[in-house]
Amino acid sequence: MFHHNLKYALRILFQNKTLVFWTIGFPIILGTFFSMAFSNIENSEKLETINIAIINDEHWEKNEIMKMAFQNLDIKEQEDGMFNIQYVEEKKAQELLQNDEITGYLKIQEQPKITVKKSGINETILKNVVEEINETAKLIETIIKNELQASLFEEKEQYYFENSLEAIIQKVKSYDPTTIKTTVDTSSKNLSYTMVEYYTLIAMACLYGGMLAMVMMNNCLANMSSVGKRIAISRIKKWTLIGSSAFASFLVQILGLILLFIYTILVLKVDYGSQLFETILLALVGALAGLSLGIFVSCFIKANENAKTGIILSITMFGCFLSGMMGITMKYLIDKNLPLLNKLNPAAMITDGLYSLYYYDTLNRFYFNIISLLLFSAILIFLSVMVLRRQKYDNI
Repeated sequence: MFHHNLKYALRILFQNKTLVFWTIGFPIILGTFFSMAFSNIENSEKLETINIAIINDEHWEKNEIMKMAFQNLDIKEQEDGMFNIQYVEEKKAQELLQNDEITGYLKIQEQPKITVKKSGINETILKNVVEEINETAKLIETIIKNELQASLFEEKEQYYFENSLEAIIQKVKSYDPTTIKTTVDTSSKNLSYTMVEYYTLIAMACLYGGMLAMVMMNNCLANMSSVGKRIAISRIKKWTLIGSSAFASFLVQILGLILLFIYTILVLKVDYGSQLFETILLALVGALAGLSLGIFVSCFIKANENAKTGIILSITMFGCFLSGMMGITMKYLIDKNLPLLNKLNPAAMITDGLYSLYYYDTLNRFYFNIISLLLFSAILIFLSVMVLRRQKYDNI
């Protein structure tokens, strides 16, 4: 009987074209609008490559750490480099700066000297990078000298000063420049605040599934449909029909999420990060939350189907609004000023779980949101069952 009613429920859901559009088609269309609206935002704000020049003289050739560090930051050497470097004589560098072809140029003396034409963001970045590399170089040389002096005393061996100096130079040359922490452009890989919009899109798709469950529950309730009346007086086990109807709603909801993921990943090129399994798991738990919301509204609200649909849409859209759909700063404002509100908001739980996968190294926050969604679903289903068990009709 379960399988028979499952097939019957799936037919009902797929024949309802309006319902299929809102639960499957609309998130895909909205995702397309997101892509059109946000595709150029990050590109316009991405840190641009900075054109600089370095005076290539004997002082530069002797400074191994500075050479290796800037080689690591040169876009011609590293794909994610932040500088486009020209190695020229000082006269040529002055000419390039005068013609605004470079932001500034670096000359190595006793202390690195930066020459710029004006003040600005790129000039400040160049200054900070040079200062950080220089300070790191000094620290490295100090550490190496201390290590060599300690080894001389421990081993009680005699070295000439020239040999010790050569050993220091060799250690400096062998130092890995990639360990020098400088300002690099990682915005395209590690910072994508517009991803919050796509996270809220997934949350919306999960909660929209509540309309599927609501329609199928109405079919099983005697006070909502003629089919429900027949079910109420039949010998068929009521919970078998309700269970199969809910499962059919869940399957259609999963299908919609699969299509949404395929479309956003393959067509819109949305990067959900490397933890795709956890992302899908969270979406499935979010779909369960949407299912429980639909069952809860159907059982608790005594109104017609259109009114119940409006309630589910209102709850979903308000939850998505609080979690950042209409403005990515809204999620931050709510988390800062009313944190409890988003902890009770299923859309925020889904969004925050996806956010934690993308930005954090640990899964603690992710599992917290998974557990929160499961508790949310369990509470709503429990309350719905209590209402269904107490329903009695004087006449049908």
